[in-house]
Amino acid sequence: MNKTRAAITGVFGYVPDYVLTNKELEVMVDTTDEWIQTRTGIQERRILKGEGKGTSDMGAAAVLGLLAKKGIDASEIDLLICATTTPDMQFPATANIITDKIGAKNAFGFDINAACSGFIYALTTATKFIEAGSYKKIVVVGGDKMSSIINYEDRTTCIIFGDGAGAVLLEPSTDENGIVDSILKSDGSGRIHLHQKAGGSSKPASHETVDAKEHYVYQEGQSVYKFAVTNMAEVSAEIMEKNHLVADDIAWLVPHQANKRIIDATASRMGIGSEKVMLNIHKYGNTTNGTIPLCLWEWESQLKKGDNIVLAAFGGGFTWGAVYIKWAYDTK
Repeated sequence: MNKTRAAITGVFGYVPDYVLTNKELEVMVDTTDEWIQTRTGIQERRILKGEGKGTSDMGAAAVLGLLAKKGIDASEIDLLICATTTPDMQFPATANIITDKIGAKNAFGFDINAACSGFIYALTTATKFIEAGSYKKIVVVGGDKMSSIINYEDRTTCIIFGDGAGAVLLEPSTDENGIVDSILKSDGSGRIHLHQKAGGSSKPASHETVDAKEHYVYQEGQSVYKFAVTNMAEVSAEIMEKNHLVADDIAWLVPHQANKRIIDATASRMGIGSEKVMLNIHKYGNTTNGTIPLCLWEWESQLKKGDNIVLAAFGGGFTWGAVYIKWAYDTK
């Protein structure tokens, strides 16, 4: 009898309507369209507008689209995991808010925060519930409203990030297709290079922290870039070697969309050409936990049953990892 695997059986995404272009950023901070594109590959990003709107609104829209496409009622969902760095609230979990907004009355849920690697961490966690036979339908959401923690006077960070969310449905598969393997890693010493200074238990919010603008993303770009280039590339090569894959075996690399140069380095380390790399950083920027599911959503029509796919990410913490998937369906 074949081992039960967790297979992605559907994917959907959501991005806000408002487009923040590089030209608009030129008016806001000391930067240029050419500078941004040369160093990051980003041309524009989406921003969630509207009072009281948060990550859960984008996540709920992605899940509702997924359920409609699959013809599944929300009551059939057993578990919903939300990977996010920008939860609606400190508590309850954004996953709980999403389940309420979509009417998933029979699902329990929780959040995972591993910065930009959160989606692949959540996907791997959900996989174990499927493999154990505990649940049959699990939704994994990856989404962030990064505009809520970005200082639009800081040209080193405001050019990079955007808002968006994606969702995938996981179900059991008894054939060879599904999530085959994953390698997840972290190094907490990297936190000094990429973090949010205030708002946590070690430095609660105060008038002083707000005045000092310590509730925004702080990033030492060069240090983060060096770690990301090395580790995202190496873990992608490692999962190939572990599963006896060569470049010709890989149909697609689905990389976290943080920086075009990091993505190119990862593809080069794997020995694959740009034609096998999913890329939408130019349209959406870095949506943190949303990047990988949004790529899968946009490329779904090109995916074929049995395709070997590698997901790869790197995030603050530091966190990084790769997931090897044999795609489970042809798009109808």
